[in-house]
Amino acid sequence: MNVLRAVVSLCLLLSASVASAQATAECPTLPADSGLQWKEQAENSYLSCKATTADGREVLSLMLTQRDPEIPLSRPLRQEKGSFAGESMYWYRPDLGGQTPPGYAERRMTTVKLDKNKYAQISLYPGDAKELNSLQSLTQGMALGSSTVASER
Repeated sequence: MNVLRAVVSLCLLLSASVASAQATAECPTLPADSGLQWKEQAENSYLSCKATTADGREVLSLMLTQRDPEIPLSRPLRQEKGSFAGESMYWYRPDLGGQTPPGYAERRMTTVKLDKNKYAQISLYPGDAKELNSLQSLTQGMALGSSTVASER
């Protein structure tokens, strides 16, 4: 019986340490006055952060990964200049194959190479032009921690 307890205790201890190791990657901090909260999903090679409003509407998607997203960003779709994590970049309208659903004019996306084998893919889904400007400012001010991109195992 004591051996069984020791085995169960060891298993619980090991599973807690594995969960702790997997939880090291975190989404960047959102400003308290933004009214947004992250829905986070972390795997070995990426971290997905989706910012939602109080009513559950997703307005920002941030994926931090070790693999180049290799998304073709066409120059004719280029919009505003910006920056993320200290890197200069451009915002693009997404290529939806000629479709223009409601809100398409304000949607934006970009990819940013942060470092060797570290990339960010950002998508914005604002309700209007004012919210677009707000989300672009928010992403420009985001600070990434050293453990933000999940590590290869």
